[in-house]
Amino acid sequence: MKTEITEQQIQLLREQTSTHQNDVIRRAVVKNGIYNASFNQSVVNANMPIFSIDLDTGKVANQKQSGRCWMFAALNTMRHDIKDRFHVSDEFQLSQSYTLFWDKFEKANYFYENILKTATESLDSRRVSFLLTTPQQDGGQWDMMVSIIEKYGVVPQAIYPESSSSSATKELNSTLNTLLRHDATVLRNLVANQATEKDIADMRNSMLANVYRLLSLTLGEPPVKFDFEYRDELNNFHVEHQISPQDYYKKFVGWDLGEYVSVINAPTIDKPYNATYNVEMLGNVIGGRDVKHLNVDVNKMKNLAIEQLKDGQSVWFGVDMGPQVDRDSGLMANNIFSTDELFSVNSSMTKAQRLDYGQSLMTHAMVLTGVDLDEAGKPKKWKVENSWGEKVGKKGYFTMSDEWMSEYAYQIVVEKKYLDSKLVDIYENATPKLLAPWDPMGALA
Repeated sequence: MKTEITEQQIQLLREQTSTHQNDVIRRAVVKNGIYNASFNQSVVNANMPIFSIDLDTGKVANQKQSGRCWMFAALNTMRHDIKDRFHVSDEFQLSQSYTLFWDKFEKANYFYENILKTATESLDSRRVSFLLTTPQQDGGQWDMMVSIIEKYGVVPQAIYPESSSSSATKELNSTLNTLLRHDATVLRNLVANQATEKDIADMRNSMLANVYRLLSLTLGEPPVKFDFEYRDELNNFHVEHQISPQDYYKKFVGWDLGEYVSVINAPTIDKPYNATYNVEMLGNVIGGRDVKHLNVDVNKMKNLAIEQLKDGQSVWFGVDMGPQVDRDSGLMANNIFSTDELFSVNSSMTKAQRLDYGQSLMTHAMVLTGVDLDEAGKPKKWKVENSWGEKVGKKGYFTMSDEWMSEYAYQIVVEKKYLDSKLVDIYENATPKLLAPWDPMGALA
């Protein structure tokens, strides 16, 4: 049935909105915008940035005009540990540009792999369309970061510093994606014309050489070995001569990344709790670690994060950073913008509904560095280290209400030792369900 909007209907709507109350609201919103007009100061007052567990993690980093939050969050958790063990200054950072280089190089190869796997499918198939929409991007998942570090190690930022294209990646992404789409036409034509495996492999290697050259000329040639010099907080001098990125990781970070688990909260019917999930065509390193999520209820996810924080270790986590976030006050809290009340509407949805209907998904990764617990040990609010520099929030830190975390936090990463034996067995031995490439749990932070 077609339902046309009529002139009579519009006239009725005009009459219904012609009230004194609507006039007052209209003036406020037209002048100040929706969020400023609906700002709820009482929510700010109820979430003061004071925490019963508060890790000293130092100065925040700044990803600038790039989508590397997942890298910044992962490297920040490691930086916190380096700071505690080696007493480096608050200014110390691990190079996010170094991991960006290898991530983009590996993502190009991952793209070629999937283009060849789908080469006999039509261009309008959903899988091929998914691949070609965004051949590669800045975003990623924790397990993808693990794959990069396990293969390439890490280096200090001073050894491989930021460049114009790492701090603002739009031009690099556009240039690289244009090249990858061109390469896709070549690879698909080779398959269509029944080229030999050797011819395809040779062409792929030539394409990878072009990608490497593009990245090297844009981001700089990544180091193979380097000298690392620093002074600790007591002004003692230290030096490591000709150390590789892999050996640097082993000595200065030393985490067994196989012991870290991605835990999610996805309360949708298709994803039962206490089960694991993979996502088709989600990854970066061929032969690297698969992206695998363990789905649990939200209170379990919170308790795992609390246990790791109690032991003095910060927590990588992923959220939808769009709704109910005020950058000026550095607050993530439900109803900080009371838009439904402002417009006298009801737009409320459950967390599951937001996932199922495309209203929400993970868009940003940050680090939990503190939590405020009540007398019963239940969380009231959380301290969050962001990667947007010191001018956003409270010197770069945010306060997240526990209610907001329930609604918009989707993922944490914790050491396996915090899981009970049943969950460890599920994570290690259960066969993961394979989700479609476009599933919201495949979203890249």
